[in-house]
Amino acid sequence: MKIQVNTDKNFKDTQDFEVFVEEKVGKLLKRFADKITRVEIHFSDQNAQKNTPDDVYCTIEARVDGLSPVAVTGKSSSREKALGDAVKKIKAALDTVIGKLKKK
Repeated sequence: MKIQVNTDKNFKDTQDFEVFVEEKVGKLLKRFADKITRVEIHFSDQNAQKNTPDDVYCTIEARVDGLSPVAVTGKSSSREKALGDAVKKIKAALDTVIGKLKKK
């Protein structure tokens, strides 16, 4: 399972944050690793310099082998909280999608 992190121009992307994201997502999605080929995480700040609630978006797209990609978005005032929200959503979505595959 390959993990790729992308940010928009409003974030000063650091190597440490990228490693943090890759480790967190890899650990939390580990049980799906045999079904997922790639996970892309996109961070964006909708209001750039303004500090407003829920202006940081984290979109996670998981490419499940043989199926259409599964994507979710988390929103918060910080990257870490938006990531946590998105990870909860992608885990639930993957449980549903992969659970349906196992039933067949």
